[in-house]
Amino acid sequence: MIGKLYGIGVGPGEAELLTLKALRIMRESDVIIVPGTDVEKSVAYQIVLPVFPEITEKTRVAVKMPMTKDPVRLEESHQKAAEVIEIFLREGKQVAFLTLGDVTIYSTYLYVHHRVAEAGYPVEIVNGIPSFCAVAARLNMGLVEKSEMLHIIPASYQIEEALKLPGTKVLMKAGKQMGHVKELLKQADATAVMIENCGMPGEKIYSTIDEIPEDAGYYSLIIVKEKKEL
Repeated sequence: MIGKLYGIGVGPGEAELLTLKALRIMRESDVIIVPGTDVEKSVAYQIVLPVFPEITEKTRVAVKMPMTKDPVRLEESHQKAAEVIEIFLREGKQVAFLTLGDVTIYSTYLYVHHRVAEAGYPVEIVNGIPSFCAVAARLNMGLVEKSEMLHIIPASYQIEEALKLPGTKVLMKAGKQMGHVKELLKQADATAVMIENCGMPGEKIYSTIDEIPEDAGYYSLIIVKEKKEL
């Protein structure tokens, strides 16, 4: 009998936002996989630990997921991760791969998920609370109302045209492009707020574009609203 792989979204950072289903699947799993080089330093792992301390009793494995756009390095890391997981699945073990936010939104896990599925193993996604929903709630604001549109945009790519779209824009994963993103927001005469490390230690809220630091961390998310609403 072969095992099954679950891709689990652990939410954006606050342990209490972990879903009951995610917690149940982790308890039932034999192996916990986290992205990175050190299980204990994994952000996803640290989110789960306070509400599921028994996770330390599981077989825990870190798989390297480099922050790069190099297609060769990405292909190698995704394939290696899939191979590690498939070893456990062939042994009949249930595997839970933890990832931040929701598994279906810009998640590195999905590349591994596809490979394992194509190899013939059973897989299932367990969705988590998306970061932009948590950020909006933290700011006590709605994302969209009535007929407004919501656009989820990867900010580390070209976003000039996306900023012209009507409605609310969510800019994710700006990373090292933050200085460029700030400049584009100013040129667009946009109104934006940003949270860094939402629900995590060191959370910071920036209420204007000028306040946003150019060296903001990886876990930073910007919400751009039409001026009449903010």
